[in-house]
Amino acid sequence: MINKFIEKTSYESHEDFIKNFKVKTPENFNFAYDVVDAWAMTEPSKKALCWTNDRGEHIDFTFAEIKKQSDRAAAWFQTLGIGRGDMVMLIMKRRYEFWFAIIALHKLGAIAIPATHLLTKKDIIYRNNAAGIKMIICAGEENIINNILAAKPESPTIKRLVSIGPITAEGFENFHKGLDNAPTFIRPATANTNEDTSLLYFTSGTSGEPKMVAHDFLYPLGHIVTASFWHNLAPDSLHLTIADTGWGKAVWGKLYGQWIAGATVFVYDHDKFTPADMLRMIQDYRITSLCAPPTIFRFLIREDLSQYDLSSLKYCTIAGEALNPAVFESFRKLTGIKLMEGFGQTETTLTIATYPWIDPKPGSMGIPNPQYNVDLIRPDGAKAEDGEQGEIIIRADKNAKPLGLFKEYYRDPQLTNNVWKDGIYHTGDVAWRDEDGYYWFVGRTDDVIKSSGYRIGPFEVESALMTHPAVVECAVTGVPDEVRGQVVKATIILSPEYKKHDNETLIHEIQEHVKKVTAPYKYPRIVEFVEELPKTISGKIRRVEIRRQDSK
Repeated sequence: MINKFIEKTSYESHEDFIKNFKVKTPENFNFAYDVVDAWAMTEPSKKALCWTNDRGEHIDFTFAEIKKQSDRAAAWFQTLGIGRGDMVMLIMKRRYEFWFAIIALHKLGAIAIPATHLLTKKDIIYRNNAAGIKMIICAGEENIINNILAAKPESPTIKRLVSIGPITAEGFENFHKGLDNAPTFIRPATANTNEDTSLLYFTSGTSGEPKMVAHDFLYPLGHIVTASFWHNLAPDSLHLTIADTGWGKAVWGKLYGQWIAGATVFVYDHDKFTPADMLRMIQDYRITSLCAPPTIFRFLIREDLSQYDLSSLKYCTIAGEALNPAVFESFRKLTGIKLMEGFGQTETTLTIATYPWIDPKPGSMGIPNPQYNVDLIRPDGAKAEDGEQGEIIIRADKNAKPLGLFKEYYRDPQLTNNVWKDGIYHTGDVAWRDEDGYYWFVGRTDDVIKSSGYRIGPFEVESALMTHPAVVECAVTGVPDEVRGQVVKATIILSPEYKKHDNETLIHEIQEHVKKVTAPYKYPRIVEFVEELPKTISGKIRRVEIRRQDSK
């Protein structure tokens, strides 16, 4: 399948990759027809989805079955009045019906809006009205159902509510009955153009209301690099990305690039993450490839890995937040596998990564994806030199944007123009580049601490802190200081065994530890121990909230 879209599928070096990687873009590309249905035609029995849950249920779906069920869903959605350009929100957790629904929406040219089940009534009202959502499909659980029903009176654009069960409350259509009674699906004459919007995400920003990130129908092709050249997948791969379908990471790792590569997507539907359960899934299902954020790997390496047969696991990738080198080294010692880091945003696909043909440098994001013209610029707009901090930018003309880069912030041209101007998309993330071309994450532009003339990135201090056994999780921020401008503050969650230690002694010990691990001027002059850190709905630390509390 991948040969339909790229001419060369293996590369000897990164220079070869940069020079020769190119994606062929079909006219009116539609992932549902051109990938899913194409597999169903050429290899109908090929396994697409391996699904299991924490109650022991297990179902395998072939591409032929995904086509059949998505055709039924598309035909039924048409009877509900859903068509090209209509907004449909999917609050479906890790239920297998998500894959039927999103593929069906693609077939109709409708716009899928994946969303987390953690949304409150207020969150749902905001999303319904901001995007003009016409239909919601949800997991039929009491709290989800109740929040949707509570939001409906203040959501005038909502016309249909659908439940996939187990609860189908009054006012909701039954998803499975709808599919069972669906008419024969007739493909629309023109479902979409390449420029139409197919996918919309509400980003969980660390300040302000979520932005609406709109992607076009070519977006899935941007994930060829994600799956084939970062996850390193092949047609016989069984890949697990640990992510709920409500987050952008799900289509990064549980759908587009994986199915273009012909790999099988593994889904473990669970309510509570338990490291031992996840390790057992890897062992019992013989998973070959794993992608997860550093937090997950931090939990995994605390388990006794010798109790599990992880011999099937060949390749591991890591993204979602910057990787602390200590996690890299611990996982490598325990498994022999090097974690291959990647960086991107909801607005992009994989932007910078460590690929199979280059050696990872622990803590480095890697080297730019050849799809994007990535660079670093200083605050004055000049190009940052090697070793110098700068904002990560993508040079791109809106009229000829690279595959995978978002179209716009929906209904917000001013915000779009704020980040995408003069042929440059501003990521808002700061990094530096070494002499080998590897990029190293520093922090968000508004998180960088300026102290006594130094620019200190919170991540580098957090990385040093995380190597101390007392630190489970931490956030580093700047606190105003009359002499230094700002001083470094560390807000720390302690491991249970250290909570009984004398605070002043432990603070001094942690400060001295940071001085030894990184440059001494970066050590936190202020240390606060807390039970929890303020976070967004997607789990990102809200450093802005810590700064706000400190300014009171």
